[in-house]
Amino acid sequence: MKKNHLLLLFLVGIYSGYSQQKFKITYEQLKEYEGVYEYVNKGSLKIAASPKDTVLFAIINESKYKLKAIDKDVFENMSNEKVTFNRKAGIITGYTSDGSGFNLVSKKVAFPKEMWYPRLNPKDFKYVYQQPKQDVDGILTGSIDKTVLDKALLSEMMQKIVDGTLPNVHSVLIIKDGKLVFEEYFYEYNKAKLHELRSATKSFVSALTGIAIDKGFIKSKDETVLSFFPEYTFKNLTEDKRLISIKNLLTNQSGLDCDVSNPKSEGNETTMNNSADWIQFTLDLPMIDVPGGKGMYCSGNPITLGRIIEKATKMPLPDFAKQTLFKDIGIKNFVWNFKPDASSSETFCQVYLSSRDMGKLGLLYLNKGVWNGKQVISKDWVKESLTKQSVVQGVNYGYLWWLKYLDVNGVRYNGKAAQGNGGQKIYIWEEQDMVTIITGGNYNSQSPSDEIIQKYILPAFNKK
Repeated sequence: MKKNHLLLLFLVGIYSGYSQQKFKITYEQLKEYEGVYEYVNKGSLKIAASPKDTVLFAIINESKYKLKAIDKDVFENMSNEKVTFNRKAGIITGYTSDGSGFNLVSKKVAFPKEMWYPRLNPKDFKYVYQQPKQDVDGILTGSIDKTVLDKALLSEMMQKIVDGTLPNVHSVLIIKDGKLVFEEYFYEYNKAKLHELRSATKSFVSALTGIAIDKGFIKSKDETVLSFFPEYTFKNLTEDKRLISIKNLLTNQSGLDCDVSNPKSEGNETTMNNSADWIQFTLDLPMIDVPGGKGMYCSGNPITLGRIIEKATKMPLPDFAKQTLFKDIGIKNFVWNFKPDASSSETFCQVYLSSRDMGKLGLLYLNKGVWNGKQVISKDWVKESLTKQSVVQGVNYGYLWWLKYLDVNGVRYNGKAAQGNGGQKIYIWEEQDMVTIITGGNYNSQSPSDEIIQKYILPAFNKK
């Protein structure tokens, strides 16, 4: 399939791996390219010039992707693929990429200064702890002084986020002993602003699967996947494919040729994203293992699971979430456009939530499925979800939850994580009675999220 123009350009070479600019260009010259442009699938993107580091960015939704200037009107990523801006009478009119042209839609676009800096006037920044304010969202707040957490370490963390040593961190929240005791936002983010979760969405799909089973919409996790899709005729149909179960999707053990770590896999995620029907694409894939065999990270598995929930409940997945999970734990403000087809090629069917609401899922699971005295998800489902069911990319894996550990000065801390590209993390620390939430913008590059937890949060527990 033909590459998806700018999408691949941006996804391959962002934030890391760039050599120095080959072509010197000023901030004022970069501002010429700013505007709203056409994009694939009748979408649009923004082009913005950063005053912080004199770099041009393409912004798709809210994700920023770096472009490197190599010549007048010509930019590229680390794989040397080019984006060329077009002019008419000296004025920018659009861009050309991969042989296709896209027009400039509007020059009327504003980029707030806050989007480029973790804090305005970072040189004057000095951190002073403030207890999170109590809100009406159902999250209790408290003071960090009543915990073992180390304010000096957190102050050091704040300084490194603000000076850019820990780059592109959008929020850091800590819930300890049931109370939100630390809450800080950076750049243009705040407690009300929704953030994309990317693959951390998968853990919400896992929760909704458990609820659908609890409520009897789905008989059990052992039901076969193909039985939910009698209207489809599948390619590469084998007896093994007929045996794929809901549990196999939850544990990423479907056996389908779909593995994000294998560039030769037929279930390539970008190819799926541009297909007309992600469910058909996924279930058409050939089998390369038996169901329940090797764990292979495949976004088609939870996407198919989301559709199964829709078919079983006879309602859109976001509506089911709104009427059950979100209602019960007080999530009122969210965006979730679950349409598994090419129209979601840049939004990935992900959910958008505030950082506080992200923390509610972690707190719910930390409390074994109970929220304000109500059993929202069965205790057994939570236990199974956070217990090793498979191994994916060398990491123990539950039901669309990562079972990860972090070592701190010889002490091993076992966590359960919902995580997504860019540095989106909801970590449950059962032994520490703690949930940590981090959001960020380090897409397709190394995120400092785990480093933050390892160096500035968990060490406080070594002192006990």
